[in-house]
Amino acid sequence: MLDQPPNRPALPPEIARRRTFAIISHPDAGKTTLTEKFLLYGGAIQMAGQVRAKGEARRTRSDFMQMEKDRGISVSASAMSFDFNEFRFNLVDTPGHSDFSEDTYRTLTAVDAAVMVIDGAKGVESQTRKLFEVCRMRDLPILTFCNKMDREARDTFEIIDEIQEMLALHVTPASWPIGQGRDFLGCYDMLNDRLELMDRADRNRVAETIEIAGLDDPKMADHVPPALLDKLREDVEMARELLPALDAQAVREGQMTPIWFGSAINSFGVRELMQGIGAYAPEPQPQRATPRQIAPEEEAVSGFVFKVQANMDPRHRDRVAFLRLASGHFRRGMKLTHVRAKKPITVSAPVLFLAADRELAEEAWAGDIIGIPNHGQLRIGDTLTEGENLRVSGIPAFAPELLQQARAGDPMKAKHLEKALMQFAEEGAAKVFKPAFGSGFIVGVVGQLQFEVLGSRIEMEYGLPVRFEGSQFTSARWVTGPHDKVEAFIAANKQHIAHDNDGDVVYLTRLQWDIDRVARDYPDITLSATKEMMV
Repeated sequence: MLDQPPNRPALPPEIARRRTFAIISHPDAGKTTLTEKFLLYGGAIQMAGQVRAKGEARRTRSDFMQMEKDRGISVSASAMSFDFNEFRFNLVDTPGHSDFSEDTYRTLTAVDAAVMVIDGAKGVESQTRKLFEVCRMRDLPILTFCNKMDREARDTFEIIDEIQEMLALHVTPASWPIGQGRDFLGCYDMLNDRLELMDRADRNRVAETIEIAGLDDPKMADHVPPALLDKLREDVEMARELLPALDAQAVREGQMTPIWFGSAINSFGVRELMQGIGAYAPEPQPQRATPRQIAPEEEAVSGFVFKVQANMDPRHRDRVAFLRLASGHFRRGMKLTHVRAKKPITVSAPVLFLAADRELAEEAWAGDIIGIPNHGQLRIGDTLTEGENLRVSGIPAFAPELLQQARAGDPMKAKHLEKALMQFAEEGAAKVFKPAFGSGFIVGVVGQLQFEVLGSRIEMEYGLPVRFEGSQFTSARWVTGPHDKVEAFIAANKQHIAHDNDGDVVYLTRLQWDIDRVARDYPDITLSATKEMMV
């Protein structure tokens, strides 16, 4: 988090009750199911869909793109707002598939905390580690949910040790599982000294809570078999000796994670996790910007675009910019300044998202995420203010790892393909490069699945068959340096030069040797694998 002066004024109550967070996990850890149950508990939906069910039941509410529905994976980040107890939760669902990690990185710039979901049988997996590193770079507070305890799971101490060692994070148990797999009964709530029992008969039913006076309460024996009770007492005593006690400040500083155990598909442990988010996740935080940071309690409204999604509603060919409000109290119809374009923009039809549904947002506060329908004026990284020339910083773009040439199935529709590709580039769904030599476009992505999604969407949304073919180039780097040196570099390396959709100069490489040659022969030129989308 950003350093905050000790005399920072108290937040207005509406802002202080906001909790804006993302859920991060390895694919198949149960993130989408957990998202569903959050919406269920928040009253946003009446019945949770089952990701693994067939047909209509499979279509989870946060996954609106056809390919997501077909495959049961999340490939685009959606935002959902709902109330829980006295809090307003703004949940940003992130792509679970590693091929879409860049979308997740950008999403993490728009939240104040992350919920890390791990599979009780698998522990910390590769994608979780990658996403965690991004959270660590931003000092994001992390709350952990160990899912699937109703299946065979690893030893609880082993899971905690792995998190501590692999992620260099102090772990404190907020709950402790009683049994696992078929013997999993529920959890002992270590923060509130309660017994939580899972209901296996009804997956949407809230678990039964039994108030107890410590683990030695005779009532425990009425609910927990002797062998499991002995093990629970022994484990909890050892955990309290070996593991640190919960320190709310250390959690908010990103140095400690509380861990809850449960089974999202059985609605177990979800309520306690949500209560934990309310209690330990931070309220909206200041945002890094140039020339000064933005504090949420400022009266003037400001916000930044961290995602653009096209055609969310196939009946309306719309483009929605997801705006994280950084400060102030926004009201529908406000005139804001589009800082990059230096133009006023009237936000007349902002929307709030409730899973796949949306409603007109009459107002919103710092910490909220609103959608602004537009026709391409707003891009990722854009800042909107009430007039001040502020630019929110730290939203990254990464060099693609796979490059292919895009060809229209019908050569007569090449212009339509250009329009579609530029739209997806502005959305952040792919990098699109226009080579200085030759015709056509080179499309860059992080993972192969993105080409499939891109091809599917171009055909579905534009009625335009497209094919991706191999390219002689294997990577791309952004070129920076003194203007005259860059001009000379372009003139001498035309066959490697392209421009991205923002017009920035890109050097396309075939081998590592190309990059080494530039470093040797052009000391004033910098080739970068990232660029900041501060526009």
